[in-house]
Amino acid sequence: MSRVDRNPDAPFKGTELDLTRFLPYRLNNLGGRISQALSVIYRRRFGVSIPEWRILVWLNERTVLTAKQLTELTQMDKVRVSRSVRALESRNLIRRRPSPEDQRQQLLRLTDAARALLAELMPETRRWEAELVATLSDREHAALLATLDKLEERLDRLVAAESGRD
Repeated sequence: MSRVDRNPDAPFKGTELDLTRFLPYRLNNLGGRISQALSVIYRRRFGVSIPEWRILVWLNERTVLTAKQLTELTQMDKVRVSRSVRALESRNLIRRRPSPEDQRQQLLRLTDAARALLAELMPETRRWEAELVATLSDREHAALLATLDKLEERLDRLVAAESGRD
């Protein structure tokens, strides 16, 4: 995109919107396509859905989380998180126990079976990601990640301003 196209009104033509140049649409579309393509690996081999995968990965990173925290981290609604937690628990991939601070909250953590599943699956997902970004140079990949970081930070500020929290 050229500097001239940086005008925030550039994707608009009167009341029309060119979705091929509208960043929210492009990012959402690409993210969804990537997620669906990657899910073939863990769905086919391990019977894990996209929401279940997201929960497993977050619990692998954070060790212990509540359903509320998972809802926030995964950007999924609480019904989807609840169903996924129940499914993972029924497969002995996560355990829950009451929080000592608040008995209404359940602390969720991975089981050894989940860790074994992830130990097998993570290298495959990393290889898949490497194949996806192979079209980018190391410099382009770093720039893309830095750009995403900047957009996320800006979005946080815009959301805070819109909600009166700035």
